[in-house]
Amino acid sequence: MLLLLQRYYIASARELVRINGTTKAPVMNYAAESMLGVVTIRAFAATNRFIQTNLQLIDMDATMFFYTNAALEWVLLRVEAMQILVIVTSSILLVMLPAGSVAPGFLGLCLSYALTLSSAQVFLTRFYSNLENYMISVERIKQFMNLPSEPPAIISDRRPAPSWPSEGKINLENLRVKYRENAPTVLRGITCTFAAGNKIGVVGRTGSGKTTLLSALFRLIDPSGGRILIDDVDICTIGLKDLRMKLSIIPQEPTLFRGSVRSNVDPLGLYTDQDIWEALDKCQLKKTISVLPELLEAPVSDDGENWSAGQRQLFCLARVLLSRNRILVLDEATASIDSATDAILQRVIKQEFSGCTVITIAHRVPTVTDSDMVMVLSYGKLIEYDRPSRLMENEDSSFFKLVSEYWSNYK
Repeated sequence: MLLLLQRYYIASARELVRINGTTKAPVMNYAAESMLGVVTIRAFAATNRFIQTNLQLIDMDATMFFYTNAALEWVLLRVEAMQILVIVTSSILLVMLPAGSVAPGFLGLCLSYALTLSSAQVFLTRFYSNLENYMISVERIKQFMNLPSEPPAIISDRRPAPSWPSEGKINLENLRVKYRENAPTVLRGITCTFAAGNKIGVVGRTGSGKTTLLSALFRLIDPSGGRILIDDVDICTIGLKDLRMKLSIIPQEPTLFRGSVRSNVDPLGLYTDQDIWEALDKCQLKKTISVLPELLEAPVSDDGENWSAGQRQLFCLARVLLSRNRILVLDEATASIDSATDAILQRVIKQEFSGCTVITIAHRVPTVTDSDMVMVLSYGKLIEYDRPSRLMENEDSSFFKLVSEYWSNYK
């Protein structure tokens, strides 16, 4: 009877603990997001709304925690009731025996044994139930351990030449990308060529596949079909380190790490102090850093909070200048900086990367009007790829409509 009761409880308790495990993450994530955006929340007077949402998430987690403990108390109450039933039954049977048939010492021993056995059953039931609940954590860890890992960093027999890519030509051949095997296709058969040394602008509405194209180029997601060739080398046949070390990116949200100026500009320690100072000079950061007592060892706090947003973006530019790669990706790098820093960034890119292939993922259409070529994406398909001047001459083109819509919002 006790085993049947325990099996009945475990079947439900195991699922309750699993659900409780999924309700804790939203509480922590929402708290972290609110702390990072507390300035914006206060600026828009949305404090009460965020507090209410946070309380709702906490209530949901507390509800599942209560159900988990209530289920445990449910089974323990019934096990203890069975314990009492065993003791009372044993006592009645022993008392009803004829006088003198059992020695008084033996009677006490039997009662003690029944009490000990029942107590052991309660303890084992509680221990086994808690063990089953805690094993859910091991189960979740095992799920993460079995996640597919990234491709190898280096494939010894397929390493590209040290000078690769020498030109920076990119070919997309029927490129198809999906995030999971059972997920819908995000990029659906894109075929085009980014000529070496050209400045390419990639535009499209939200959900068109701009960020997915960037992820496929860096192999954050491997293509489900088709190929990406850089100077006639299929990027899926080489190691991730060999690929990513040859690509440079200036992200929309510049990221700095806790450490020093040197470790953020040259994280791998590949360059000399003179090279670092030259890169900082071109980014107009040399004057700011040279007056600091620690110079290149000046501290950088978590996320670079002791530096302005514009300076953090210039740090990212300095990293790119040091690497001197033939392919540069701009993920709307000027979206969160002031006009003066934007002018510095654009000037340095024009001077230092004049012979490089520059791909601009644009969230604002005017950013790419001076590009050599413009790629217009819509729902994962390539609908236009031509010079921006030609596309602007055709009033029926999607690029013309995007530009017109953008400027109409500012009238």
